[in-house]
Amino acid sequence: MTRSPRLAAAAALVLCLSAMAACGTTQAGAGAVSESAPVAAPIPTDPVAAHDKDFPGIAAGCPATAASEPAPTEPSALPTDPEAAKYAENHAYRQTTRLTPAMRCRGDAHALRIRQAFTRPGATTPTAEAELESVLKGLGYRSDRHDAHVYRTGGALAFTLFIPGAGPCVTGTPTDPDGIKAHGAYGEGGCIAPSGGH
Repeated sequence: MTRSPRLAAAAALVLCLSAMAACGTTQAGAGAVSESAPVAAPIPTDPVAAHDKDFPGIAAGCPATAASEPAPTEPSALPTDPEAAKYAENHAYRQTTRLTPAMRCRGDAHALRIRQAFTRPGATTPTAEAELESVLKGLGYRSDRHDAHVYRTGGALAFTLFIPGAGPCVTGTPTDPDGIKAHGAYGEGGCIAPSGGH
């Protein structure tokens, strides 16, 4: 049985339109992604670029020269006097890593930014951990990205956070804003001062 040319053309047109209608769609089910679903912007893999994207004001004031800077020098050798050497060895855990000029610039800028949040007109001093966490989060310091910790030391509310891409830690207490400072990580790791020796 032969088809008429008209019938064959109509069948071809239906097949073509069906194929075009299916183009760009996916079947519902596991792993299916809607074409209209928003795609998250990629997070920069370079820590300095990620920092500069999060804190453009600090980046503008501190050029990204970390890659061209020499690595910070290690602390000097132990003293030659046996007693002084033993004391220095036992307290080495309190030493912090040195900061490059770029790390120092960015760390000091973050410390100033946080100090200003506690000293601006109308600012109230946080008295509870949740309040301090809220202030830090409002400034863009997130616990998942900046390893932010809020704690009490000697009864005073304090915080410490790490600034990836800038290098330093920033530590302080809202009751003494002038004491909010940037510093390197402690020799045994982390931004919180170790509480014991060897």
